[in-house]
Amino acid sequence: MRALILSWEYPPLIEGGLARHVRKLAENLAARGVDVHVLARGREESPPEEEIEGLIIHRVREPERPRELGEFVTWIERMNADMLAAGVELGDAYHFDVVHGHDWLVASAGDHLAKRFRAPFVVTIHATECGRHQGWIDKHPQSYIHNVERWMANRAERVITCSAYMREHVSDVFGLDETRITVIPNGIDPSELVPVDDLETLRARFAQPHEKLVLLVGRLVYEKGFQLALEALPGVIERLGAVRFIVAGSGTAEQELKQQAHELGLDEHGSFLGWIGDDVLHSLYRIADLCVV
Repeated sequence: MRALILSWEYPPLIEGGLARHVRKLAENLAARGVDVHVLARGREESPPEEEIEGLIIHRVREPERPRELGEFVTWIERMNADMLAAGVELGDAYHFDVVHGHDWLVASAGDHLAKRFRAPFVVTIHATECGRHQGWIDKHPQSYIHNVERWMANRAERVITCSAYMREHVSDVFGLDETRITVIPNGIDPSELVPVDDLETLRARFAQPHEKLVLLVGRLVYEKGFQLALEALPGVIERLGAVRFIVAGSGTAEQELKQQAHELGLDEHGSFLGWIGDDVLHSLYRIADLCVV
């Protein structure tokens, strides 16, 4: 079997967890004998094609993404057009048995290519616009993204979610029969959870031996709920006393969260590290007394 996987991010270009998910999925499918091709966005310096871990990655070079959401939607449409053109060329060279897209970000290109190849279109829905905005999807661009997601979910031959909760959510929001949705949970690769730092020295950077260390990790956006964790911390500190926290990650809500931490009087109790690589993150998991994701 030969599979074409479409994703708007793939290492080393990482926006969030989706890049890691797609990478591990692709590598493990390849290890199981599937001929895997990944079509992903790249930067100007990215090689157009390379073979890594038994699979072939094809990158479509795109300019830096805009931060403003309305401009981002237009940018995504252009990226899909570029991916479609690249995918058509791949289809001339290879026969693909399935096209697998991840989220609305590659829906248009994935749909057109699946039709062109006469192949099943499978989509993994990692999150929805309805969920990201607590149901407030009546205005553009949220309404546009929601409509693309609904069309994509109903168009696909098969939908994948990463949890039973998301299966129920997708079914409710898009009116899908749950029998069309398969749950494939996210996993971990124990071989990569090897700390690279002196853990005792690393922990001493953030907390004294008698202090408890709380690690908050993830993309700093509203739907991840970091604001709730910060809101709870003063009560935890009041109750336990010696508590420190670190926030690992970056995102559009970073400045708001820093301001919230300041207003809650948390400045002297912890720090924001920004985006960090997986190697350091794996060490942080080891030194934390509590991890909040």
